[in-house]
Amino acid sequence: MPKITFIEHNGAEHTVDAEVGTSVMETAMRNDVAGIVAECGGGCTCATCLVHVDDKWYPVVGQPSDDEAYMIDGAFEITSTSRLACQITVTDELDGLVVRTPAYQGR
Repeated sequence: MPKITFIEHNGAEHTVDAEVGTSVMETAMRNDVAGIVAECGGGCTCATCLVHVDDKWYPVVGQPSDDEAYMIDGAFEITSTSRLACQITVTDELDGLVVRTPAYQGR
């Protein structure tokens, strides 16, 4: 089972097991990771599950789709490695993934 490390804006780290085929957002919600709000439940319509993918992992996770990029553009605290956690599907290849949550999730 892949492991994902979530690092909150205050530095608190949570390394959790992730089920292949689920999203990084679902993994965060199932493990009570603070900083992931997920108002739309994974529909790519709210940007409240924004994460900053660790630089070394961004090429593995890949670029956002056009729809996702549009949602990210309206989010707070975006970076060049921002993604919506609901749009990242967990695979075995993502074992060890590190993402950071922003201080604020909102629109």
